[in-house]
Amino acid sequence: MTATQPAPDTTTRSWPPGLPRSLDYPAVPVGSILRAGVRRWGDRPAFLQHDEQITFTELGDRAHAVAGWLADHGIGRGDVVALHIPNCLQYPALYFGIMLSGATFSPTNPLLPAADLAAQLTDAGATVLITWDLVLPMVRPALSASPVQTVVVTGEAHSRDFAARLDLAEGDVDAADLLGGDPTDRHLDASVDVDADLAHLAYTGGTTGVSKGVEILHRNVVTNVLQSGCWSNGAVPELDEHGDVTLRQVCGPDEYPMQLGTGRIINLTPWFHAMGAVGYLNGMVMSGTTVVIHARFDPAKYVEDMARYDVTSIGGAPPIFVALLQVPAFVEGDWSGVRGVSSGAAPLPVSLIERLKQVLPNAKIGEGYGLTEVTMMATSNPSFLSGTRKPGTVGVPVFDTEISIRSLEDNQPVPQGERGEVCIRGPQVMRGYAGRPEATAEVIDADGWFHTGDVGILDEDGYLAIVDRTKDMLIFKGYNVYPRELEEILFGVPGVAGAAVVGRPDEEAGELPVAYVVRKGDAAGAALTLESVLAAVNDKVTHYKRLRDVVFIDAIPVSAAGKVLKRELDALERQKVGG
Repeated sequence: MTATQPAPDTTTRSWPPGLPRSLDYPAVPVGSILRAGVRRWGDRPAFLQHDEQITFTELGDRAHAVAGWLADHGIGRGDVVALHIPNCLQYPALYFGIMLSGATFSPTNPLLPAADLAAQLTDAGATVLITWDLVLPMVRPALSASPVQTVVVTGEAHSRDFAARLDLAEGDVDAADLLGGDPTDRHLDASVDVDADLAHLAYTGGTTGVSKGVEILHRNVVTNVLQSGCWSNGAVPELDEHGDVTLRQVCGPDEYPMQLGTGRIINLTPWFHAMGAVGYLNGMVMSGTTVVIHARFDPAKYVEDMARYDVTSIGGAPPIFVALLQVPAFVEGDWSGVRGVSSGAAPLPVSLIERLKQVLPNAKIGEGYGLTEVTMMATSNPSFLSGTRKPGTVGVPVFDTEISIRSLEDNQPVPQGERGEVCIRGPQVMRGYAGRPEATAEVIDADGWFHTGDVGILDEDGYLAIVDRTKDMLIFKGYNVYPRELEEILFGVPGVAGAAVVGRPDEEAGELPVAYVVRKGDAAGAALTLESVLAAVNDKVTHYKRLRDVVFIDAIPVSAAGKVLKRELDALERQKVGG
């Protein structure tokens, strides 16, 4: 079964009122998003951190300065610039400077070990590395084994003052030199071929294996920012008087209370992650949203800033919401001004949705779905007030996007309501994996369908539920066991703050379902025992799905993007059996 979006019945409202099923995507480079945002939002605060802020006008000036410095040092189309820093006030200017120069942005996790960083820089062919001063000593060993020729260094000092000077070794470049240059727009990206030139060379999260470089074109980025922005704001694409891309909001405040240019949000999502760079960087600039930057997650500080800045929406991965619900000030606060909650990176348990509804009475809680390989977003629950948001689903395919559910056995489409591999086709799908034609052919078939490796179900209204990953599926005595089903039950058990289910190798059974559980810091959490957790789950499932063990741990390992790192839990299980 495939679905672009079936006609809803009389009780289901899944499509934004007044919006077309297909959008016109202007053939402009990513820098066009910034140019239009700067003109439109001007002196409105764009990003804030440490009581410092940068307006949209100032962001444009600094980004053009960065682009000019890169061009003056021979860096432009075809060159890869790796950005190896945490979220900070200077990050947007550095990112958009790379885009405006025509070069390719390759995001890297600043916590990558030196060997992994060297491998990624080499695979990407990066000739410029922009890194963080505190990790520079750890970065040094990676440089000799990489193609990097220029090292630019930034740090906390620049988050407070772009003109601050760092104490650097000879040969290193102070990022103040880039940020403090001539702000003239030299239109360096005018020659960019939006259908052929890479905007991003992003690496997969690597939660189940070796990271691969994902080739994302300028057209992919602009397309997905528009798909997301139009869906979230009830808008259509529009070119401003200078030919740069922006949004025209066609739906009124009766359905979209948050009008363009009025939003305020705290961002934790790493900008080196697809959801961060596309949704929480480009998307915020296009919509005129003020972003409060948090480089690391401090639940109490997060709640404090929610009140201080009177935020209108919150977003992130499920572990963030789990932690916030442990903060008394969050549970007891008046958050009537929060109108939206967006979740991604991992499935949002239904029990968690219900708890958030109690704390955020006026917020639309919408879960979406996407992957680095589809730029960011493929499906979403409706954002308009009267829309039908189905808990436990990730919504319906957005504009110009198709979803097909294929059999795990023979790759044929399955009947509606049956589980199978989620396949995606749309203008946001990547070009391929860099330098890996065989790997690309394994996931993008001849008809353009990207095979995600996720297991899902489409219901009668075209809503997609992600029930597992094919790589996470366990086989117990010949039966398929999907950890996601067990994890949903675990999240509903009083006292459980976090949970993940993996397989323990077993000679007789193949794999035994084992739960890793984090206790809440309350009486219910303290009362949890192996026996009580087993009973709470196993009484609700058929015999072959039953948990065989429970391991209590302090925290579920997650990536910087919030995805559970099941490979780490799998490794623990292999150690236990001597594998």
